[in-house]
Amino acid sequence: MSRVPLRWRAVLALLRRLPQGALSRLTGRLAELRLPRFLRSPVIRGFAAMVGADLAEAAEAPESFESVSSFFTRRLAPGVRSWPEDPAAPASPVDGVVGAVGVVEDGRALQAKGYAYRLDELLGTSEAAEAFQDGRFVTLYLSPRHYHRVHAPVTGEVAWARAQPGGLLPVNDPAVRSVPDLFVRNERLVAGILRPPGAERLGGGQVAVVAVGAFNVGRISSAFDPTWNGPPPVGVTNRKGRRKSESRSYDPPIPVDRGDELMAFHLGSTVILLFADAEGEVDPSVVPGAEIRLGQPLLRGP
Repeated sequence: MSRVPLRWRAVLALLRRLPQGALSRLTGRLAELRLPRFLRSPVIRGFAAMVGADLAEAAEAPESFESVSSFFTRRLAPGVRSWPEDPAAPASPVDGVVGAVGVVEDGRALQAKGYAYRLDELLGTSEAAEAFQDGRFVTLYLSPRHYHRVHAPVTGEVAWARAQPGGLLPVNDPAVRSVPDLFVRNERLVAGILRPPGAERLGGGQVAVVAVGAFNVGRISSAFDPTWNGPPPVGVTNRKGRRKSESRSYDPPIPVDRGDELMAFHLGSTVILLFADAEGEVDPSVVPGAEIRLGQPLLRGP
């Protein structure tokens, strides 16, 4: 706690006392305001320069974005990301910064030094958490400059999903290092992917993709099940009045190929990946604090 700047401790203390959901929805409405055509290029270019986003990687020109929100959910230009040659190798579902990496122990994963959280609380059920006992976890943080769509890290089928209500505190480094159980406090959307049997599968037969909402909008939309989003601009999370979790099971499951879009953040947040098995080694490039790109290998064989 002593390493967290006093300014951030004060900000977090204040936010705990404020209506995080309502304020985030207000920010979202402001970000979705339609820009006049003559303002689009200067506003988007100025915003990109302020946060450090790379406009050269966007599939569209700055003047194509009707709002700041549409720029946050921009698509990447074809060919700017690649995926591992090994089809069984899990890869990063996002652009971001690596947070904690490790093995699940006693049903807990590491948030930051001195802080761990329970998987059953993260996923919402002990049954879902049981599949990931002794497995691996990787935490990836998305800042405002990053690409905000979340893709499938492996090929398989989405068999279940869960929307878990909660708070919307920031998930940046000061918050991660100072707020216990931050990821299980915040609102989140979880997708459980079952992988096909047969071939060797690094990370085991099941992967959970946990999208954690954060302050400022906090909305996460679903690409694997668009019916869950409701009328635009509503997403699955940060809905006014939601107090209870919502689970969905898919029969038949929804097939996804590695690289298919799963979700989108409407402003930045964090993705936690859970692998059902600790098989294989974490790629040497996946270390806390390192920049990571969509499609970058996460695990490799011995």
